[in-house]
Amino acid sequence: MNTELTDISLPAQSEVKIDIHLTARLNVTDFTAQRRVSKLLLDQVGNLLYGERPTLLVGRRLLWRVPVWFGRPPDGPIGQVGHLDVDAQTGEILYSQLDINLFAERGNALARRSASAAS
Repeated sequence: MNTELTDISLPAQSEVKIDIHLTARLNVTDFTAQRRVSKLLLDQVGNLLYGERPTLLVGRRLLWRVPVWFGRPPDGPIGQVGHLDVDAQTGEILYSQLDINLFAERGNALARRSASAAS
């Protein structure tokens, strides 16, 4: 499991001690978050975008950050096109139609590049 700390600036060769104490109920597993994202992508875009194994983000909300990948048979995974966050307590996928459109555009670009590289 990973914890991501953002908006933090440390000088070079700093010695840090990070203690994190959090008590919360995770109602959604990493596997479930990954599956929900994959299903959303299947329904909204198609079968060539899918969710990969997420990391847990600790902040105001507990979120599973699910990498969104483009891949196709027989090539397998070709490249990451972005990520979606899933609320680890409610299961809500945090996305907009703009996100979905962007993933589709990036997937199409990767498909064109990989097809031209194969020729």
